[in-house]
Amino acid sequence: MKAVIPGSFDPLTVGHLDIITRASRIADHLIVAVGVNPAKASASEMKCRLESARAGLAHLPNVEVLPMRGLLVDFCAENDVDVVVKGIRTSADMDSEMTQAVTNKEIGGVETLWIPTDPRYQHVSSSLVRELFSWGMDVSRYVPSSVLTLWGENRDVVYAHRATGGHND
Repeated sequence: MKAVIPGSFDPLTVGHLDIITRASRIADHLIVAVGVNPAKASASEMKCRLESARAGLAHLPNVEVLPMRGLLVDFCAENDVDVVVKGIRTSADMDSEMTQAVTNKEIGGVETLWIPTDPRYQHVSSSLVRELFSWGMDVSRYVPSSVLTLWGENRDVVYAHRATGGHND
């Protein structure tokens, strides 16, 4: 079975790593599709997100990291993907993922498999990591060390400005 886990991975977190590792045990070939979500503001460029994901997942031999531009169903068709894998943290995730799964099935014939998040990582999100990182906080517990190294080396690229949290300092 060939599967895909789509996301912005901005950055790859320990929660993502857990879901990807577990999915890699199910799929013969797992693609991590690094895309752009127009509803989210990206902190880092696609190149940096691809490098971070590749570094953080290098130990998984059946995992390939590819850029995704456009619709997930088109990506699945272009890459002969059988199933989409998504991690579910909360019931709110389930509500939004259900709509996406039904739509992907209707317009692209692609099935979706949900993997519940390990409770240890339920609170971890890329947006949490970006916010903490922008304030200079230690995010090492939330991202693989290789991602932290790349982000640290490219801090100016990852963040051109400090988040203000609604305040003008």
